[in-house]
This record gives sequence, structure tokens and C-alpha cells, in this order.
Amino acid sequence: MSFRACLLAAGLLTAVMTTASPAASLTDGMAKGTPELKSVGPATFAPQGILLVGDTQGATIFAIATGDTAIAAPKKPLAVEQLDEKIAALLGTTTGDILIHDMAVNPETGNTFLTVSRGRGPDARPVIVKVDSAGSLGELVLKDILFSKAAIPNAPVDNKGRQDVTTDLQFAGGQVIVAGLSNEEFASKLRTIPFPFGSVANGTSVEIYHGAHGKFETRSPIRTLALFDIGGEPNVLAAYTCTPLVKFPVSDLKSGEKIKGTTVAELGNRNRPLDMVVYQKHGKDYLLMANSARGVMKVDLANVATADSITEKIANTAGLPYETLKDVKGVEQLDRLDKGNALVLIKSDAGGFSLKAIPLP
Repeated sequence: MSFRACLLAAGLLTAVMTTASPAASLTDGMAKGTPELKSVGPATFAPQGILLVGDTQGATIFAIATGDTAIAAPKKPLAVEQLDEKIAALLGTTTGDILIHDMAVNPETGNTFLTVSRGRGPDARPVIVKVDSAGSLGELVLKDILFSKAAIPNAPVDNKGRQDVTTDLQFAGGQVIVAGLSNEEFASKLRTIPFPFGSVANGTSVEIYHGAHGKFETRSPIRTLALFDIGGEPNVLAAYTCTPLVKFPVSDLKSGEKIKGTTVAELGNRNRPLDMVVYQKHGKDYLLMANSARGVMKVDLANVATADSITEKIANTAGLPYETLKDVKGVEQLDRLDKGNALVLIKSDAGGFSLKAIPLP
């Protein structure tokens, strides 16, 4: 989750909690036990050290009280080499037997949590690995821990669709915003789930114009999203494969509705967006996006509020301007580490992984 969005969410939540009760806690109503995760995928943080994890195979969102609330000042800028080897050693296996799915930085502590599979296929064990601000690794033991969960309705039942039932999620304003697919005709969904978890509605069906394909689409899932305030109103900035960038006002996300997003940029086809965050530098707003084939992009958000929607076929790129960071290669995941830095998960040409803090460009 982006640092700016998390601070906004924390401020809104704090105001609500203060009004309701000085002792209010997001863990109220959680059960103590072992969350029965079938898989671990997208992850982000809510306040009070609560990790939100998408269990795609179980079509469920889990909220896990990690207890990660104590701030320890890092001794040096975070850098963890041979991360996959260290995770494999921690779990008693080899690098070929683990998959890293996502990472989330707790903005309250600076510690990082990775969602990992130990093993491949249906028998893989879901694991959450903590990397503290000094670079030490440890497994988050999912036993006798406070947690709650919310089942996703109308989830796809086929294996391919199930993988995309939750593609990304963020926390803001006392709710969890979840992107993914449903089994409905208008399959692409944005869902808003009250937190602490209440009932989960069917969500909002979202339609976009995909300039690279030259058509409207309702079945392509959002791949990654960030929250950004536009004119005093929170918006979802969502990126799709091949690579339209689309905005949706959060106020439009009403259960059972069908809405069209505003395509504010086309960032190139034959590409899959992997992760993104929004940030400010020198008083200007930017989006930083990692991609499978087009490197790391810095997108200028100065005109996102007034940008015309792309509604015609685009041969290459169009819309909001961007630049590609030539010196940052192999980024698979990224998150906001602090005010001036991002944390990136880098895959080397040889296939190994590392964590590294980099200045926000």
C-alpha cells in the first residue's frame, strides 16, 4: 500500500475511532486461532499492524494481527541479498521450491512482510515471512493468532479465474478495496469491504476502454492499483495488462452498479503491470509502476484530474506523460518504505532475488 494512502486512511480511521471510543481497536471481534489459508497472494497493511492477505484459492480475504507495532530504527539502509536462498533456508527447502507472491511494508514500523508458497501446485504451503528493518528474516507463525476473514461472493470456479479472484487490494477510510474477477458476465470487479469485516456485497462491475485493443472490456482484471486523492476525493488508479491506466472515483464503487473508468494513459502493449505506488516529490505527484516488459515507469500525475479519457485505438502510448528509469532493472514488486524511499524486490538475470531500498525518483 502507498505511504500517502496509508497515512490518509490512518488519519480518517483515527478520527472515527476517537469519536467512537478511545480504546477502540481494529482487532475487536477477531478470533484467536489458526487462519486456514489455502494460498497467499496480494497483501497490504491496515493500521495497528494488521496484514490483509488475499487467499485466491479460498476466495477469501484474511486480516491477520501481526503484532508488528514496535518501531526499531534501522541500523543501515535496508538491503537483503540472496533473499530467495535465505527464505528457502528458513523454511528448510530449496529456492526451486518457493514462490514469492507479494510484499507489503508496514508503514508504522518499516518492516516488510512477504507472501510465499513453500512447494508448487495444490499441495504448496502458504507462508508469511517477515523481514525486519535490519534485514533479519523470520516466519510469522499462524497459530494462536488474532485474525478475521471475509469470503468473496460469486468467485470464479475454474482454476484460471480463481487465480484472479483477488489481484490487488488496498486499505483506506475504514474499508478494504479489492480488485479481481467474479463469475458474472461483467467479470471485472472492484469491491469495497467494511473493516473490521462486515458482510461482503457483490461489488461494482467495471468497464474500461483499452486503447491498445481498440475496444471496451469488462472481463480483463485489474492487475495492480493505488489510491490517490483527486480534487479532495479518493480515486482508484488501476493498471491492466497491455497497459491502460484507469481512474475510478471511490464514491462510484457501489454494489450492483456497472461503471466505466476513465482511461488516462496507455503505457504500451505486450506488458503486464506488476506493482505501483503513488508519492510526492518537490510538491508534485507521481506514480511509480513496475512492469514485466517495460521496466519501472515514473508517471506524472499533474494532469490526472483533467485528462481526457482515451476512447480511440492507440498504436503505442498516449495520455499522461511518463519516463522509464534506466538504472532500475528487474523489479518484480515495490512498495513505499518511507517518505523518500521505495523498497523493491529485484530478480536478477540469473534468477535470484534481493530486497533493496531506492530513493523515490
